Amino acid sequence: MAEIGIYEAMRTLRAVRRLRPDPVPDEVMNRVLEAATWAPTGGNRQPWRIVVVKDPVRKERLGALYAAQWTKFAARYRAGLAALEAGARERMERILAAGDYLGAHFGQSPVIAIFCFNPAEMAITDSGLSRVSVVGGGSVYPAVENLLLACRAEGLGCVLTTLLCACEPEVVELLAIPAPWGTAAAIPIGYPILRGHGSITRRPVKELAFLDSWGQPL
Repeated sequence: MAEIGIYEAMRTLRAVRRLRPDPVPDEVMNRVLEAATWAPTGGNRQPWRIVVVKDPVRKERLGALYAAQWTKFAARYRAGLAALEAGARERMERILAAGDYLGAHFGQSPVIAIFCFNPAEMAITDSGLSRVSVVGGGSVYPAVENLLLACRAEGLGCVLTTLLCACEPEVVELLAIPAPWGTAAAIPIGYPILRGHGSITRRPVKELAFLDSWGQPL
């Protein structure tokens, strides 16, 4: 396996939605999963598990659930395309086209990694605030990111999706996930059809990080 620097991996961790059907070797998948275990987590509790779905029947069912959610999700974005300026509209159309491909082929991904979490094992310190709680995710999504970065290092395509969380009861039943576990993400994994990962577009640091108080430039 060719080495890749951590900064290069982060800089080129593009969402890859077009995957070949070729199987992922067990030894490669095991390295990716081990990388997830190295992530930080509150109290070192690791209140997450991964169901690694390879069974064609289960993948087909997950694919049908995902496609239904994607159709509804994408419709909202398509409704706003006409209001975008030409460049932004073209970029969104490319994203939607890639999303359409994933929606149609999600169940054919060689591996679908379903991240689960146990809220009983989390210190959710923001649960009493009058806003959406996010702290619990801090013990789950670092593991998701580690897995994504490991996929990048292995030359695997992947993308973080959460649409299946909207139909969690069906996923829980399909994969025999016990209570009180919930679902946090679904990651389709496989080798890219096209060139796969590459440079990403993000806002610059000056728009996202402040010095000492909100809005003050670094």
